[in-house]
Amino acid sequence: MRNLFLITILTIFPVISHQQPLSTEQEVAMDLGQQIECMAKNIYYEAAMEPFEGKLAVAQVTMNRVNSGQFPDDVCKTIYQKNVIYEKVICQFSWACDRDTGARPPNNANYKESMEVAKKVLLEEFRLPVLKEALYYHADYINPGWRREKVAKIGRHIFYK
Repeated sequence: MRNLFLITILTIFPVISHQQPLSTEQEVAMDLGQQIECMAKNIYYEAAMEPFEGKLAVAQVTMNRVNSGQFPDDVCKTIYQKNVIYEKVICQFSWACDRDTGARPPNNANYKESMEVAKKVLLEEFRLPVLKEALYYHADYINPGWRREKVAKIGRHIFYK
């Protein structure tokens, strides 16, 4: 009897959606918010324990890649880009393969600073001149055997063209 009542009510009074399509400005704001969040996670997982300049350097390499034409032209797509080489999945940033990307970062203070750096880089276009052409980096305790031109060492990372 109850189901019949609900069907009758829905037939007589159809559900009216008051949800309006998003404006272009709202879509841009939502996309920018997502880009900032992706960048903050990348900074956090790559450089959480680094000083401000080290976090900024990781963000700048990410933006250099986005703007290079060699990587996707979107922050999130660049960060989460995966390639298959000899049947092995290779991520542009190792944490994107190693960690649950939906998990909340464990250290709120470091994540908050990572979010601040992400905003400075994406909203204020804050950059380090020395890393103008840097597209790659690795931790100083790793030797990947790259034959790239070194441009700087900031914190525990070495940066390359």
